[in-house]
Amino acid sequence: MKSDNMTRLKRCMQRAKAGETLTIGFLGGSITQDSLATKHENCYAYRVFSWWKNTFPDAEFHYVNGGIGGTSSHYGVSRAVTDLLMYQPDFVMIDFSANDDANEFFQETYEGVIRKVLTWKSLPAVVLLNNVYYDTGVTAQDYHNAVGDWYGIPHVSMRDTLLQKIRQGQYRRIDLTPDGLHPNDKGHELVAAEIIAYLDSVYQDMDTEEPIKEFPEPMTANAYQQAKRLTIREISPDLMGFQADTEEKTGHLDHFKNGWIGTKAGDKIRFTVDASCIAVQYRKTIKKPALAAKLVLDGDVENSVLLDGNFDEDWGDCLYLEPVLHHGTKGEHTIEIEIIDGSDNGEEKQLTPFYLMSLIIA
Repeated sequence: MKSDNMTRLKRCMQRAKAGETLTIGFLGGSITQDSLATKHENCYAYRVFSWWKNTFPDAEFHYVNGGIGGTSSHYGVSRAVTDLLMYQPDFVMIDFSANDDANEFFQETYEGVIRKVLTWKSLPAVVLLNNVYYDTGVTAQDYHNAVGDWYGIPHVSMRDTLLQKIRQGQYRRIDLTPDGLHPNDKGHELVAAEIIAYLDSVYQDMDTEEPIKEFPEPMTANAYQQAKRLTIREISPDLMGFQADTEEKTGHLDHFKNGWIGTKAGDKIRFTVDASCIAVQYRKTIKKPALAAKLVLDGDVENSVLLDGNFDEDWGDCLYLEPVLHHGTKGEHTIEIEIIDGSDNGEEKQLTPFYLMSLIIA
């Protein structure tokens, strides 16, 4: 396979100019989902989609938004197929730089997303988006763009563009984002403008041939490219008090469905999986107090992991992902989760149930 990312983008535009049918896709967190936009059409993703429609009026375009608030590339790599790639996109923007931590773990999960998208059957053109905390400049973009550069993927950075314009006094941060991260309508417009400026520059030069390089070997250990998400649809654990959630999901934003529910101390659930990397996804809720659980991997009780269902933020329930095995021994592993005592001085309280969403394995 050849590393032809600029060629892919130019050919995507050439196909659009010729009047073909193309699917424009987005994968990321809350900003991609549309957070703080007054309507979805005002978010950066839909504005970029509109650029494609307006620039190539003879083409037919379809729009897929795979944004989910508060989620990282670790979750993204496990859901990329069901939330985006199964629609065979021709163009994909990837946005996890504000949700991933700036470290090697998330660099590896991010590379998993990149390789999964690049090697998908539709061979989409890819552009990376680096969002940023505007008050601090915090972003994982240096780790992410090292991966992008490895594969020759272009990236558009809000730290390098919009943040600098704020610091130079062209805009006031409070006018673009009330919380220092999530754009309002004006902020989404300006994020989209930076992306569109890049796409316009490629459009002006889209008939120029690009050199094609060999598709590289992974930059990291790349354990996560084939990550899978296991819900009640994919795995049947042993239930010893936990109950399978019988409510069906209505879409990729209907989060707390197709999982397992623990309601009282002593409820247990046990999984057996074949993997070298394992993470547990569960709900941290603002409806406190909530039940907690302990996780025991491969019978190692002394090193059990606390899964606390109480969320210390106030913006809503969190799809929390807890890694419990990273680059472990490849083979069969057992995961047992047990609800722990939620009483206070012997008095039972009304506690929000513990909701286990999935396992993510690789």
